[in-house]
Amino acid sequence: MAGKASGKSAALLGTRLAADIGGTFTDVAAFREDTGELFYGKSLSTPHSLVEGISHGVGKAGVGFSEADIFLHGSTIVINTMLERTGAKTALLITKGFRDIYEIGRINRPDAYNLFFRKHVPLVKRSLRYEVDERLTAEGEVDTPLDEAGVHEICDELVALGIEAVAIILLHSYRNNSHEERVRAIVRQRLPTAFVSCSNELSQEYREFERCSTVVANAFVGPRVRDYVTGIDDHLVKGGFKGSFLLVQSSGGLYESAQAKTQCIRMLESGPAAGVIGARALCNALGLEDAIGFDMGGTTAKAGVIYRGDALTTGAALVGGYNEALSVQISMIDIFEVGTGGGSIARVDDGGALGVGPQSAGASPGPACYGLGGEEPTVTDANLLLGRLDPARFLGGEMKLDVAAAERAVTKRVAGPLGISAIAAAEGILRIAATAMSYAVKGVSTERGLDAAAFPLIAYGGAGPLHASAVAREIGTPKVIVPRSPGHFCAFGMLFSDLRYDYVRTAPMRLAEASFKEIETIYAGMVAEGVKALEGSDVATADVVVTRAADMRYVGQEHSVTIELSNSLFENEDRGAIKKRFDDVHQLRYGTCAPNEHAEIVSLRTTVTGVMKKPALAKIARGAAPPPEAARLRPRDVWFTELGKAVATPIFAREALLAGNRIEGPALVEEHASTTVVLPGDALEVDDFGNLVITIGRSR
Repeated sequence: MAGKASGKSAALLGTRLAADIGGTFTDVAAFREDTGELFYGKSLSTPHSLVEGISHGVGKAGVGFSEADIFLHGSTIVINTMLERTGAKTALLITKGFRDIYEIGRINRPDAYNLFFRKHVPLVKRSLRYEVDERLTAEGEVDTPLDEAGVHEICDELVALGIEAVAIILLHSYRNNSHEERVRAIVRQRLPTAFVSCSNELSQEYREFERCSTVVANAFVGPRVRDYVTGIDDHLVKGGFKGSFLLVQSSGGLYESAQAKTQCIRMLESGPAAGVIGARALCNALGLEDAIGFDMGGTTAKAGVIYRGDALTTGAALVGGYNEALSVQISMIDIFEVGTGGGSIARVDDGGALGVGPQSAGASPGPACYGLGGEEPTVTDANLLLGRLDPARFLGGEMKLDVAAAERAVTKRVAGPLGISAIAAAEGILRIAATAMSYAVKGVSTERGLDAAAFPLIAYGGAGPLHASAVAREIGTPKVIVPRSPGHFCAFGMLFSDLRYDYVRTAPMRLAEASFKEIETIYAGMVAEGVKALEGSDVATADVVVTRAADMRYVGQEHSVTIELSNSLFENEDRGAIKKRFDDVHQLRYGTCAPNEHAEIVSLRTTVTGVMKKPALAKIARGAAPPPEAARLRPRDVWFTELGKAVATPIFAREALLAGNRIEGPALVEEHASTTVVLPGDALEVDDFGNLVITIGRSR
């Protein structure tokens, strides 16, 4: 990867800009297609006007909007709006008799004896859920005609209540959407300014609760996301941008801004998904089949898995955790997230226990050491107190950190109440943070039947390299890879994303009796829809790639697993190979399978991808094992738990390191937007692409 922290603006024709807005920082990457050059910019996020943070980051990258022909964007606005419950005043219209399915849900309660259990809280209260008199059969036939007069009566009430968004889900609309579309037409006529969302445009598979929860979430976040995307669009135009504005979906693929304004929920995990796509690109360059992408930013830590060369995906997400989850039924990269980031606040609870997160200081006021008014101790403050961050060189010297402010916050809120030193308190904060972050890694590996210890950890995000070795020790993995420019890695990953459209159709059939002609017809319809969407885009693609999958289960089971399947299996009508593939995945996921039991297909899935040109990962100059003198910075005292004391620690400038350089821990490697910690016992080697490859030593 030929990257620069900033660059001078030139006539960058054929340039792609990518911007990732996080809770604390906004990261920008620019790719010039004719030369292969990469430029980077980083700035504090601006919660009052997020588009300002993008402009600041673009300015620091040295590339103007007018010089780009494609603008890529990922954001946490959807997930934050749901978690913070700051969405629109929303009403739900649902088939008569099913008003309460949204609240009943799946009755998840794994701990039957937990007296403090709290079930999920719907985004729409019961008084704003309205029953529509109509009914379709599971085959899509009309059982009860739609009562249009009743819909108008509901709209009278919605108008009086000042409803801002309306979610519509009618039973079996995935088979026949005529009733939903007619209700939508009436609602749009009566509430012309409201955001209106139908379940059939988001999901074409069964399960009424998941479909209901998904369309409600889309409507709830819709007005805010629509205004947000429109605001960026307007800002780009004012900046002279004349190209295509694309957003990252949770699947890691791209879609048009016009689609993002209506199918907002597909952006649920857009920023983190781009990071996993970047990790996959790195794996491809390094010849790695398997790896875990570990992303730690200012607010959260996320993890995703690269398995057998591709990112693991899922057809649904549980927002808010298993117990209190709001289900979202969309195609997405399988990402597990915990509320631990650089800005996560440390507190001592009433029982005297130290906790870290999920509350975050964010970008405003930020950690105490930022000097922007924050008074709460954070993970960043703890790193500064232990010497892991240089107060004079943070963000390449653009931000000066206040050590005294960090010490005051840690002492007042943690060390004082616990009766320990500020250093001991900071050490405890980092140890708790590492344990919490290991849960994210285990959530996408161990809990999916994969051995986390067998996967190298690719660490990125501004804070990821600071904590990666500690997290690796927690999960037992022997190797950590820190890519170049890790603080901009999610924005960088967007440059490797493609236009992507995912389709699914519920089509229950026993495998032994399945009609392959019917299966081919369903697949062909989905492929045609995807190709039409690609042809309607202004973005040039080099190739079109189609992949197939199926949701399968054993006869008698309730839930299914998604199986990637090659075209040849269907062309050859190879039922045995399909069944064997399903058995293998079931064994991996659940530790058991039943080769002698009958299986059935539940849904068919297709992904249609328009492949775009990718940046090449450039190699760096090679040197000897000892790092050159130009890479050596002034040592400073750093506290290491493994040694139980602070020691004078070698510091290296990453941009001056050469391929083949080796560094023994303890040591720090500093760069513009991140610092890599090499713990005592670890050994670091710089590979041909400039990645820092750390072999984890044993804990002492």
